[in-house]
Amino acid sequence: MREALIVWGGWSGHEPEECAHTIRDLLQEDGFKVYLEHTTEAFADPSIHDLSLIVPIMTMSKIEKEEAKNLAAAVENGVGIAGYHGGTGDAFRECVEYQFIIGGQWVAHPGNIIDYTVNITRPDDPLMQGIEDFPYTSEQYYMHVDPSNEVLATTRFTGEHAWWIDGVVMPVVWKRQYGKGRVFYSSLGHVAKEFEVPQMREIYRRGANWAARETAA
Repeated sequence: MREALIVWGGWSGHEPEECAHTIRDLLQEDGFKVYLEHTTEAFADPSIHDLSLIVPIMTMSKIEKEEAKNLAAAVENGVGIAGYHGGTGDAFRECVEYQFIIGGQWVAHPGNIIDYTVNITRPDDPLMQGIEDFPYTSEQYYMHVDPSNEVLATTRFTGEHAWWIDGVVMPVVWKRQYGKGRVFYSSLGHVAKEFEVPQMREIYRRGANWAARETAA
C-alpha cells in the first residue's frame, strides 16, 4: 500500500488543517494510507524515506537545517512530493534547498483575490487529458520558477494590478524530477473550498498519484 505523509501548519489564512483533511480524504479514496503531522519535526524522521508521498502544507513557516536535509535526501531517493499554493510554494522562504526541490517560490499575488484564467498548455499529458482552459477566482500567483520544470498549465497577467507585468505568462501547474523523486506543484488552492472546483481537484489528484512512487521502500 502506498503511504503518504501530510505535514500541515503555518499561516492560518490558508486553512491548513481543513486542506490537510481534504487531501487526506482524497488520497484515501485512491488507496493511500495517510498520516498527518503538525510540525516540521516530521521531516527529520528517518521513516519518511519509506513513504510514497509527502504533502507539505506549511505557508510562511521555518524549517531546521537537518529537517530540510533529511527531506531533500528522501525525495532524491524516490519519495514523491505533491504540493499546492502557498502551503508548498511559500512554505520556507529562507530555505533555498527546499525551493530547489519544489521548483519555485511565491513572490506576489497582484490584486489579491481576482478572476483569471488557467490555460492548459499540455493537453496531451496524462495529468491534463480531458481538462480544458477554465476560469478561476483566487490569488493569481506570481512566482520565481525553475526553468527545468515541465509546465502543464499557465496564466496570463493583465497588468490591471501591476502594469509592468502586463502580458506575462506564468506557470500554474508543473511537474519535475528531484533526483529519483517526482515533484508535482499547483499554485491553485488558497482555501479549502477551492478543492470543490472540479478541474482544480482533479489536477491535484492526478498530480499526487503521479508523484507518488508505487510502493514504499
